[in-house]
Amino acid sequence: MTESSRGAAGDDAPGVARRLACFIYEGVLLFGVVFISGYLYSTLTQQRHAMQGQHGLQAFLFIVLGIYFVWFWSHGGQTVAMKAWHIRVVDNQQRPLGQWRALARYVLSWLWFLPALLSVWLLGLHGLGAIFGSLFAGVLAYAALAWLHPQRQFLHDAICGTRLITQRPVKR
Repeated sequence: MTESSRGAAGDDAPGVARRLACFIYEGVLLFGVVFISGYLYSTLTQQRHAMQGQHGLQAFLFIVLGIYFVWFWSHGGQTVAMKAWHIRVVDNQQRPLGQWRALARYVLSWLWFLPALLSVWLLGLHGLGAIFGSLFAGVLAYAALAWLHPQRQFLHDAICGTRLITQRPVKR
């Protein structure tokens, strides 16, 4: 293990592949959160058509996901997927995140998707294959940026002053 990939307190930084695996697992878990939240929104607003109130639904889901991530990151530094992959988010001094830093990390973590979504919108793409292909390429390009950072951190972590570390379970 090189010194550049180790945390300040000696905690190992998880590899990019392990962080991407956690990212995929997080997406699977969030499917349930989004499904239940969307059902709640459509029930409360009596939405009868998928295109009716879609911007309100998107804003609602953005807030729900923000609450999910900010709460988990500021209360223990791990979401459910991060616990499964033994990854924890801390600040650069290895301290737990406060709610404001967790909120900033959540907002900036949308950098994973915004360039691809912007390109889809600017190019006027409508096919599912083109949209998912653009998102997939955008996520891979964003992940590849981590190899340019000395500690292999993602861009939003570098901007927010946060880092991911390996958090192994305590042996009894």
